[in-house]
Amino acid sequence: MKHDIFQKLIYQLVSKLFVLPIYKFVFKGQLIGRENIPQKDSFIMVSNHGSLFDPPFLGHALGRNISFMAKAELFKIPFLGFVIKACGAYPVKRGIADKNTIRTACNKLSNNNCIGIFIDGTRQKNGRVNKPKQGAALLAFKNQKLLLPVAIVNSHRLIKFKFCIPFFSKIVIKVGKPVQPPQKSSRDDLNSVTMLLQDNINNLLG
Repeated sequence: MKHDIFQKLIYQLVSKLFVLPIYKFVFKGQLIGRENIPQKDSFIMVSNHGSLFDPPFLGHALGRNISFMAKAELFKIPFLGFVIKACGAYPVKRGIADKNTIRTACNKLSNNNCIGIFIDGTRQKNGRVNKPKQGAALLAFKNQKLLLPVAIVNSHRLIKFKFCIPFFSKIVIKVGKPVQPPQKSSRDDLNSVTMLLQDNINNLLG
């Protein structure tokens, strides 16, 4: 209990002191579709991925404590490792979700903590969902949790330079309607839900 309270305090501290000024004043961040965000039960947020800023921006904008997978190497960096762990991040080895990672994600969901997954598994140069993985759908099936499709517009082109002067893109986060988890773990069911998530996110991107 004390650990959860401490984690939430650290999460809010990082969100308000560090993320808010960058998100709101540097990139003019805007959230569309707040009414689609579940407020009581935990869920699995699924998004496109174009920048290292995506996790803190999403966690701040959605207003829920969202735990993301993070490369195991990051946890070994002094201070950064402490902060991301305190904010609920959990390690994954080079993008491969092993049994321990899946178990951790399931435990967080059962404790009413939300999970964030970038459905392509890695950043995409065009900022869209191109080759989605079925991990989010499988995790949703195992826990019977809603999947929340979210699109981050312009995350892959945050900063542009013109005559050596930086210009910052406006970040718009669009939240779609929740998607029901698969009822079966068959390849077809997982693929069907994964393709639906891909279409929803790319449609939100425009």
